[in-house]
Amino acid sequence: MSRRRRASKRSINPDARYGSVVVSRFISTVMSGGKKSTAENIIYGALEVIREKSGTVDPIDILQKAVDTVKPRLEVKSRRVGGATYQVPMEVPHERQHALAMRWMINFARARKGVPTMQALASEIYEASQGQGNAIKKRDDVHKMAQANKAFAHLRF
Repeated sequence: MSRRRRASKRSINPDARYGSVVVSRFISTVMSGGKKSTAENIIYGALEVIREKSGTVDPIDILQKAVDTVKPRLEVKSRRVGGATYQVPMEVPHERQHALAMRWMINFARARKGVPTMQALASEIYEASQGQGNAIKKRDDVHKMAQANKAFAHLRF
């Protein structure tokens, strides 16, 4: 950790096609190995599949609803007290909520074998907007873990 100063938060530019910061963050999260054009093709293709699947609804609205649905409100963090490690429930900061939601959806889409990433991501986003799917299950598991360890909330730091 740096001793100099806190790193300043950079503003994220909206993407070119939709003018949305959420889409831009999704592209950055999908990107691997610096291949931004490939990540853009995956995201834009997934949004087109969502547009076809939903009919008249704007795919950006569905994407935003999916991210808002998957965002975890609580998570557990390990805290060591007197030789014992406790799982302490903590509220998740806003930026981390978005990052976790996007990461979970992308990871579960990549885990779907035999399906192109574009199709898998579209399915994952659409299911998340409906309140189902693997990302929602993951969020519920995280919330259950926090509820189960509510007794250690006084150890919050």
